[in-house]
Amino acid sequence: MIGIISDSHDNMNALRKAVEFFNERGVKAVLHAGDLVSPFTARAFKELKPKLYFVFGNNDGDKVMLTKRFEEIGATSCGNFGDLTIDGLHIALLHGTNEALVKAIAKSGEFDVVVRGHTHDPDVKIIEGVTVIKPGESSGVLSGKSTVAILEIANLNVEITQLKLD
Repeated sequence: MIGIISDSHDNMNALRKAVEFFNERGVKAVLHAGDLVSPFTARAFKELKPKLYFVFGNNDGDKVMLTKRFEEIGATSCGNFGDLTIDGLHIALLHGTNEALVKAIAKSGEFDVVVRGHTHDPDVKIIEGVTVIKPGESSGVLSGKSTVAILEIANLNVEITQLKLD
């Protein structure tokens, strides 16, 4: 299983809940599809057991410090685009500010899965046989709902979960 999160926008409570959720579910890796926003959010991921990969979003500020703080806790920055292979699954990871680009990546035939964020709404769709996953916003800043996703590697089933915040 792979954990998927996006648009955390400095909500430390939501990030702690997401880390707990991913640790409890025993995911193999966690993908963050951008808008971490501030370098201090790395503290919330210190307890994360699986490997964390992230891309930058349109609201991420100091990308140099974001990268530095997250690399200090063992995370991997993919810059603006991640080209990842996890257990044979080829995954594109991006924030997704350009819808045409997201569709082109899905239609390229290069990837099994496209993980993206930006819109803050959770959604799973298939574009020409490629699963495109938006986990929604973990921050709850626009919708009032903190959501994350789990991807089953074997069958590409996606579960979107609303986290209960204190």
